[in-house]
Amino acid sequence: MTPEQHNKYLAYSHLAFAGLFSFFIIMMFVFIAVVFPILTQNDPHPPPAGLFLVMGLFMSVIYGAMTLPSYIAGYALLKKKSWAKTASIIAGVFDCMHFPFGAAVAIYTFWFLFSDPGKYLYDRPAYSLPPGQQAWANETSAYNERQYTPRSTPPDWR
Repeated sequence: MTPEQHNKYLAYSHLAFAGLFSFFIIMMFVFIAVVFPILTQNDPHPPPAGLFLVMGLFMSVIYGAMTLPSYIAGYALLKKKSWAKTASIIAGVFDCMHFPFGAAVAIYTFWFLFSDPGKYLYDRPAYSLPPGQQAWANETSAYNERQYTPRSTPPDWR
């Protein structure tokens, strides 16, 4: 595969993982919304509803903060931004914590970015001259360059 294809598949894998993880966050809220009424149905002293709400919000913020780098890396890789390599490495580190899907995305990220195809795509200078002899290098100067000729006697400094 070409480096551009690897880059596209890596971007899609970051976006797919972030989408899957966001789906898990939504399902967590649905689970809390379904389980809380069942738990409090026959209990004379039910747990406070605010506890479940605060717990769900706290977990959503933490998981959302861990998912956000994957969304950013996927966008940067698709648009071939100059900072895409840095964003992808950061996202790969966060993705390592989510075994097995996140670890697979992280391994693919590290393999691609630190191998020759990734270096070819992201470690090139942004503006460089093409290889070969340049036309401006062959031109001679319009001005005659003066040659240095040393004095025959040193100057008198007294």
